[in-house]
Amino acid sequence: MSSSPPGPPVPSLPSEVAVVNVGLSLFADAIAAQGRPVADVDWRIPAGGDPEAVAALRRLYGPRATAIDEANAEVVRRLDTGVPLLIGLAPAADVVPGLGERTILHCGPPIAWADVCDPLRRSIRAAVMAEGWAADPDEAGALVEKGEVTLEPANHHDTVLPMASAVGPSAWMWIVENRDGGTRAFSAINQGPGEVPWFGRETPAAVERLRFLREVAGPLLNEAVGAAVAAGGPIDVFAVAAQGLQMGDDVHMRTQASTNLLIRTLLPHLLALESPARVELGRFLAGNHLFFLNVAMAAARSLIAWARDVDGSSIVVGMARNGTTFGVRLPGSDEWHLAPSPPVGHALYYSGQGPETSAPDIGDSALLELVGLGGPAAAGSPAVAGFVGGTMADAIKLTRDMDQICAGRSSRFKLALLDFRGTPIAVDVRRVVETGITPRINTGILHVSDGSGQVGAGVAVAPVECFRTALLALDRKLSS
Repeated sequence: MSSSPPGPPVPSLPSEVAVVNVGLSLFADAIAAQGRPVADVDWRIPAGGDPEAVAALRRLYGPRATAIDEANAEVVRRLDTGVPLLIGLAPAADVVPGLGERTILHCGPPIAWADVCDPLRRSIRAAVMAEGWAADPDEAGALVEKGEVTLEPANHHDTVLPMASAVGPSAWMWIVENRDGGTRAFSAINQGPGEVPWFGRETPAAVERLRFLREVAGPLLNEAVGAAVAAGGPIDVFAVAAQGLQMGDDVHMRTQASTNLLIRTLLPHLLALESPARVELGRFLAGNHLFFLNVAMAAARSLIAWARDVDGSSIVVGMARNGTTFGVRLPGSDEWHLAPSPPVGHALYYSGQGPETSAPDIGDSALLELVGLGGPAAAGSPAVAGFVGGTMADAIKLTRDMDQICAGRSSRFKLALLDFRGTPIAVDVRRVVETGITPRINTGILHVSDGSGQVGAGVAVAPVECFRTALLALDRKLSS
C-alpha cells in the first residue's frame, strides 16, 4: 500500500512579537496599544522629496562632504572655545562701526519702512524721538519715510538687538570682545519690562526709558563695569551663562539667574558710585529680570562673527527676524536667505490675549539658539518647559530635536537632566533641510497692532524655506 508524499511544512507563528516600525507612527501606536514591544523609527523622505534639494544634499553629503565637514569642525571649535569678554560700555556713535549720524539700527534682516511691522515701527519712532530728532510719533515716522533718518539692520554693524528693539547713535552699548578671533560685538542695554519700545511702545514713558538708559544707566554701568574689570579683569560672559544654566536659565526666555550673577559681580562697584542716581539705577536693575539677555546676545555675536570667516561651511552663522521676514546667513557671505516671519506657538498668553492679537516672531535673539542657548538648553530649564508642552519630557524633546540638526555639543553649557551632556551647537543647514526639523526659538510675543506691548511668550518654529534657499546657494557656490 503506497503512502502519500509528505506535504509542505506547516510554519509555526511566534508566540512573542517585537516590532521595528519605519515610517508611519500609526502602525507603532497600534502595536503598542496591544501591549507588544515596538521601536518606532521616525524616518522621513529627505527634504520632503523635493528633487532640487535632494540633488543638492547628494552633492553636499557626497563629493563635497569632506571639505564641508572640515570647515564645520572649525566653526564648531570657534563657537565652543571662543571666550566672549565684557569689557565696558560706550555710546553707539563712539564704537559701532559704520553708524551714520542720522541712523537708527533695528533688529532683523534689512527691511523697507513700508514693510515694517507695527511693533517695530513704533519702536523706531520712539528711538527717533529719544534722539531729539522729532517731537512726536507722526513727525518721527515722516522723517523716516522721507529718508531724513536712515534705517539699517543692527546685524550689519556688529550689533544685535532683542525683540522689537531700535536704537540711535546716542544709545549706550555693551562691548563684548572675543580676543581669540579679534572680533567685537555690541548690544544695547536691555530696556526692562513695562512701557518700553522693545515691546512695541512709543508712549512718552517709553521714550523716557530710552533717555534714562542714555543719561543714567549707561554712564553709571560703564563706571561700575570699568571698576569690576580693573579689579578682576574682563567678565567672561559665557562663564556666567554656564552657571546660570545650572540654576534654571535657558539664557534666552529665562535669564533670572544669569542676571543675578552679573549684578552680584557688579554690586560692590555699583554701591561705590558717587552719583545719587545709583538708587534709580538700583531700582531699574532689581526689576529687570532680562538684564543679562542683551549681554549674552553680544557675546554670541562676537563668536559668530569669528565663525563667519570659515568659508565653505554649512553651519548657520546668522538667524534674525524683523517681524516681517525671518533670515539666515551662512559663512563667507553677507546674503540673507529670507522667509516670512512665523507665528509664535506653544504660547502662554496674558488674560484676554491669543493668536489673533499676536505679532509674528521678531528680534535678533535667535542667534542664541546657534551657540547652545535658548531652545537647545530647554532641557535644563523647568520654567521653559511650561511653554513647550508643560512637562520636562517636552523640554527634553526640544533639546533632542535640536541635536538632530546640530554639528556639535557645547563643552561649557551642560544639561543636568541629560547626565551633564553639552547643549547642541552649530545648526547645519544640510541637516535642517534633510530632516525638515528647524530651530526652535524661545521668545516673547508682542501685540500685533495696538501698541499695548507684550501679550505672552512661547516657542517659534523657524521656517524651513529660508534654510532651503541657503542650502541651494551653498550648493551653487561650491559648484562654481
